[in-house]
Amino acid sequence: MARAYPRWSRIVRADQPDLYVRRMLINLNASWWRQRSSREMPADLRADTLASVEDSSAGAAERLVLWERVRLLPPQQRAVIALRYYEDLDDSRISEILGCSRTSVRTHAMRALAAMRVQLSEPEEARS
Repeated sequence: MARAYPRWSRIVRADQPDLYVRRMLINLNASWWRQRSSREMPADLRADTLASVEDSSAGAAERLVLWERVRLLPPQQRAVIALRYYEDLDDSRISEILGCSRTSVRTHAMRALAAMRVQLSEPEEARS
């Protein structure tokens, strides 16, 4: 958001400034992933150590495990999942943000969910 602030007067004059800012955030996130040298999570955030977390924070542990799976998805699928389930946007809005068709959005979502189901159903030894 700090990058959008200096350009805000131009952004707000656009037809849909929220689309521009969301697309900017997606592009920055993709750049960050490309630049990141290692995609490993710190050992204290891995799923096997999260199992020892108390029951009161079991929901947080499950969310971390789920985000670990989302991280492994290709960039387009990751963007669709984030926009659909965390931003709560519909397919037409997501297609506007990503610059693709609504059919592509549904296809990316279907493939992402299928890949995550496979990942979650694999035994821990097979994932290592």
